[in-house]
Formats: sequence, C-alpha cells, structure tokens
Amino acid sequence: MPDSRLRRARARVAAAIGVSALLGTAAIAAGPVGSAQAAPRPAAAADCSVPYRIEQKLDGGTTWRMCWHYESKAGLVLDDVSYQPKGESAPIKVLTSARLGQIHVPYDDGSNEYDDLTGQGFAQGLQQLDPAECPGGTIKTVRVPDAWDPDHPDVKGLCATTRARGHAYRMGEDDLGAGGRNKVYQLQGKDLLLYTVNKVGWYEYITEWRFAGDGTMTMQVGATGTLSPMDYDAGDGRGWPIGKGAKDYATSHAHNVFWRLNFGLDGSPKSKVEQYDSKTTATAGRIPKTKTTRTAVGKELAGDAAAARWWRVVSTAGKNKDGHPRSYEIVPGHTTKYQGRSFTKHDVYFTEYNKCEQFASNNLRNCGAGAGKSVDRWVNGQTLKHPIVWVNIGFHHIARDEDQEPMPVHWQGFQLAARDVTAMNPLTPPALSGHNGHTEEAR
Repeated sequence: MPDSRLRRARARVAAAIGVSALLGTAAIAAGPVGSAQAAPRPAAAADCSVPYRIEQKLDGGTTWRMCWHYESKAGLVLDDVSYQPKGESAPIKVLTSARLGQIHVPYDDGSNEYDDLTGQGFAQGLQQLDPAECPGGTIKTVRVPDAWDPDHPDVKGLCATTRARGHAYRMGEDDLGAGGRNKVYQLQGKDLLLYTVNKVGWYEYITEWRFAGDGTMTMQVGATGTLSPMDYDAGDGRGWPIGKGAKDYATSHAHNVFWRLNFGLDGSPKSKVEQYDSKTTATAGRIPKTKTTRTAVGKELAGDAAAARWWRVVSTAGKNKDGHPRSYEIVPGHTTKYQGRSFTKHDVYFTEYNKCEQFASNNLRNCGAGAGKSVDRWVNGQTLKHPIVWVNIGFHHIARDEDQEPMPVHWQGFQLAARDVTAMNPLTPPALSGHNGHTEEAR
C-alpha cells in the first residue's frame, strides 16, 4: 500500500481499537494490510445452523432461503440460495454461492491502484451496525477472520430485513364493475435485504443483496464515507475543485466492482450459457423489423455489453410447469468501463469452475504456471461445463462539492431476472391464475 493510504489506515485502526477497548464493542475500522499478500484462508463449508440460516417469506407468498458465511478476503458469502414462490411444492435452487469478486480502484493520475478485497483489508473493515440501520430486521453477529483487533473478532455487522420496493405489479381490467369503476389488481412488494458495511481507508462500502417476490435478485455496492483529505493535488492537471475557489482538487478515480456467481440451478452446476443479439433493419416505406439471434456459449467468454445484447444462464436439470428450461438473465446496471487494465475491459466473463480462481484481479492463490492473477487470463478456450459468472460494473468517481460530508451513496450493480423459472408471474392473484398463454376469446 502506498505510504499515504497506509498512514491513514493505521491512524483509523488505532483509533478504532482504542474505542473498542474502552467500550467493549467490536467496532473495527480500516487497518493495516501488512499481510495483504498472504493467501486467503480456505473457505469453510457453509454452516447452516440457525445463526447462519436466512429464511424470509414475502408478501405474495414467495420464500427465499440461504446460508451465509464470512471469509477473510471476500467478506460476506451467500450459499445455497433457493427460491420458492407459491404454487411450487419445493424450493427451486438458484445459486450455489454468490459474493464479491474484487473492488479495483485505480487513480486517474496514475499515482495509486488498489485491490480492496485482496490488498486493502476489506473484510477486516466490517463495521458494527446501529439498530436504526436495520429497521424491522435482525443484526447478525459475524466472526471476522484475521481480525485486526484479535480481542474483538465478533462484529454485529450483517443486517437481514425487508424493504419496500413499490409496485410489484399493477393491472386494471377494461370492463367497468360496480359503481362504474374498473377493478385494479396491484401489489406493493417487499424485498428481502441483506447488507454489510466495510470500511477501506476513508470509504465505506455498503454491499446489498436484495431478493424479490417475483424471483429477481439485485446485487449492488454503494460507496459512501468521505473524500480522502490526502488525495488533493492542484498541480496534476486532473481532478475537480472542492472547497472555495480552485485551490484544492480532489483526485478522480474509478471503482470497478466484480461479483462472482456460482449457479446451481435446480441443484446442478451443469448450466448452459446463451447470448442473445437483436438487430433492427429499416426498409424505406416499411415498419422496421427486428430479429433476435441466440448463440450458445459453449466455451469460456469475455463478453462485452451492447445496446441489444444480453445473456442468460440456463438450467440443464429442471423445467417450469410449461415445460420451459429455467434460467436467469443477467441485467447489468449503468457502467463506466475502465480501459486501463485488461481485466476491466469486458463487462462479463464466463469461466469454467476452478477452485483456485477466486478474485478477478490480484488473485492470491497460485493457480499454476501461466495461469495469471486476473479473470481475463482464465478465458482460454475451455469448454463450459460448470460456468462461473463474473460481472464487472464500473463507476468513474469525479468528485463534486456535494461529496462533502458525509458523501452521498453512489450505487453500482446489476440484477438477475428470473426467465421462465415459473410458468406465470409467481405473484399472480388467484382470479387471474387461468391467464396462461393465449387467453383472448375466439371471435
């Protein structure tokens, strides 16, 4: 770690340990990373005893179930994620595991570049949450591996709660009913929300996992905290003036967040990957036509998003009640692609499972000669039998006056949208349950 960031981290950890000792709490702030190059501890098997089990039934009848554990580099890991909407006799297995794969932070002026998970003590920076931060929910105690304050390794740092999402659906009938008004079907939905806060230097990362009643999963990271007072340099020709006049320039930088997803649709790791591309052709005097083409992704792929391109992961072990293979579509959020490193030049990677390949950059394990230390090096033509999905969402942070202080949260993330997981909307009200397929009356 460069000296400036190391000094800041040490100062914060010293203060945090002092407060922890005085108060007898587990409040830990960012700290030294002298052991940053040590290999991470092997991931323990998920303990699904009661403290590590999450089960939530949502409005509309959907139940989400999963386990969790906490690793010394990746932080929170979700295991054995399953989804059971009403009408399904058993849970539908979706993900074997899901976690962050890296937070890569390069500075515009070329002075610094960080890998926050494997080089900056992200997991050890887990913050204790106040009850007011987890309204209506439960704050779970996390044992932090390699805690900077070994006398206080337990942190009340994982919030499990529900949060309103607004309309899950709305549909008004055309026929007027009693009183001359049409009947409206609508549902105000709630999501299961899990989150942690991890401090790295002056930043605090809020890592959210949201699970909706219709099967949608939303993964996002929000950066907040404060601008580093050490990262101002009016003479480098970069950055943005913060404060009075044009004297102090906050250094611009990127946050390139990777997620690592190990699918287990219908209990099998042997999923398929498909890419879809749509092309619109305009002919003078006619309405344009659009054709969508499916391409099976049989080998490892470094994929680039396009205006009319998307991917899905397809089950090979189960179908919905209409006989269609279950799948999940990857829906990227807004991203700013960072061109400075080979591993950030693509939006999604599909790699064949390899236990050694754990982090998208600065992978600490030795995967053998020529294997490299980043996800782009692992795309080498292998056949996809057990695909691992890596999603890269970038944010270019050009600071502004409003970032002082505290910094408003800026979010980056993506969704996994259920595609044919169930035969109908799993939240369909009983009165409309027969509306599957072509329901228009014959004329």
